[in-house]
Amino acid sequence: MNNTDSVKLPTGWHKTFITLWAGCFITGLGYSMTMPFISLFMEQLGNYSKFQINLYSGLAFAMTFIAQAIISPYWGNLADRKGRKLMCMRAAGVMSLTIFITGLAQSAIFIICMRFLQGLFSGYINNATALMAGETPHQRSGWVMSQMMTAGTAGNLVGPLLGGALSSAFGYRIPFFITGGLMFMVFLGTLFLTKEDFTPIPAKKMKPMKRIMQELPDLRLIIIMFITTMIVQSSTMSIDPIVSLYVKSLMPHSHSVALVAGIVAATPGLGTMLAASKIGHLMDNVGAKKVLRWGLLVATILFIPMTLIANAWSLAFWRFLLGIASAALLPAAQTILTLNVPPEAFGRIFSYNQSFQAIGSVLGSLLGSLISGIFTYQWVFAATGAILLVNLIIVLFDRRKNIIKD
Repeated sequence: MNNTDSVKLPTGWHKTFITLWAGCFITGLGYSMTMPFISLFMEQLGNYSKFQINLYSGLAFAMTFIAQAIISPYWGNLADRKGRKLMCMRAAGVMSLTIFITGLAQSAIFIICMRFLQGLFSGYINNATALMAGETPHQRSGWVMSQMMTAGTAGNLVGPLLGGALSSAFGYRIPFFITGGLMFMVFLGTLFLTKEDFTPIPAKKMKPMKRIMQELPDLRLIIIMFITTMIVQSSTMSIDPIVSLYVKSLMPHSHSVALVAGIVAATPGLGTMLAASKIGHLMDNVGAKKVLRWGLLVATILFIPMTLIANAWSLAFWRFLLGIASAALLPAAQTILTLNVPPEAFGRIFSYNQSFQAIGSVLGSLLGSLISGIFTYQWVFAATGAILLVNLIIVLFDRRKNIIKD
């Protein structure tokens, strides 16, 4: 038995964990049920050129994250004063409305505007993760962070398949309506079923962020994790906006593009879900930093064959392997943050991490859309692999300087 298995958990912890896990699952489900097909949805709303539809697809992805990058520090400050549960409720409630209304869109510009509004109030998964980080003993942080990621990735696995089937049968609007209803259920579940051991802190008694940064035992390590979060997220988002269009280019005469695109979009989630638990326990045993280094190395290598694929099923296979490697990336960075940040600053530190994640989403989605619009889709994979290589070099360089230690 792993020595972390016997760690005593707070009263009500399991119900809170299950509820938040389910909320993250539904959030991932709703996102992946709609977003892989948003470019195909927008194609139906106007007579757009290839460059325009690629650009609008990138903007539709990017606008949510631009808004998140701007507003996250404010929500993080509020979370440290009022609690993360309230932030989860805020995100789920507003997302239920904005996603539903997006299904009523009549133009690509309207979708982009709604995505920006959604971004101003979103952040369920990040706040749920921060809540669980504060409620979980450090000896089990690696496993819990991995499981919280598993929730979103499990949703990402099921979502494209369900979204592809629904879109093929009923059109691209229906998944938005269903997602809006599901997010309202998440709001109710979070309200009534979760418990947070949190005492509100008056604004006057909160430590300034500058002082917290000065008191961190290893500020440079925290900054490295912010940068890692940004780069890893950009590597994911460079592919997501164009995956359905890429699949369409690989099978131009097929009548099942949406379904196959859904399968291709889902395969990384399957890999992550299968590997997350073992990698989580591995982090608790050998250290999150070592797992992060190996994860970056493997992910970088996997992007090489993706530049050479000739059909959609080869793309699905390599993305499945990439999903396994991804289980060692963001959860490892979040675990390192959890173990090196005081509990009273979780909200703000995780909000800054969310801002870097949002910036990575913006950079990645715009990079992928612009490169694919100007050159070919294969160049997107080459550029993404190069970005991950930069991240790996940063981590290894800082290891030599003993900034990252096991």
